[in-house]
Amino acid sequence: MHVVIMGCGRVGASLAKALGRLDHQVSVIDKDSQAFRRLGADFHGQQVTGVGYHREVLIEAGIERAGAFAAVSNGDNSNIISARVARESFGVSHVVARIYDPKRAAVYERLGIPTVATVPWTTDRLLNMILPEATGPAWREPSGSVAVVRLPLHESWYGHSVREIEESTGSRVAFIMRFGSGVLPKAGTVLQADDQVYVAALSGTISEVTSRSTQAPEEGN
Repeated sequence: MHVVIMGCGRVGASLAKALGRLDHQVSVIDKDSQAFRRLGADFHGQQVTGVGYHREVLIEAGIERAGAFAAVSNGDNSNIISARVARESFGVSHVVARIYDPKRAAVYERLGIPTVATVPWTTDRLLNMILPEATGPAWREPSGSVAVVRLPLHESWYGHSVREIEESTGSRVAFIMRFGSGVLPKAGTVLQADDQVYVAALSGTISEVTSRSTQAPEEGN
């Protein structure tokens, strides 16, 4: 899917890189060309310098073929204007806007624009709103620091141990659903086909964890 992101701050850059690792096509818009440095040398998406709610800028970024649009600049007004243009003028299916003023959230929601406030797991929530099929947190403890998420496993992980998947993803396996029953695994427990693996991970790292689990184990693991 082609995704257009307006804003290349920490959240925008993190979201763009996460989507890129999931093999989506990504275009990032920012009025400051220096902001694209946050994307790093490994980012191969499109970088468009300009104002994110201008039609010509959005068209250059590929909005006409986009399946999703995320407005994550540092301005609430810019975010909601660009989100409305993406949805109402270009018919983008999945649109989300980041906000700083929570009092505006209800207003934006009435306009049909899902919003995400500035919380520790902003990137994870944006990713899951853009990609409804992506794996989202199944549970989060009250402070929002730790979440439990089901891993989307690459088939090559079956036959490997819990210890290996933990070391590779940087998460902790909480439990496994196997043949309809919950299992509390040990480090040496071997993953079997059709296992549903749930891990505990720090908020803000979920996209990294799930991205790694969808890749085949590195040689030697």
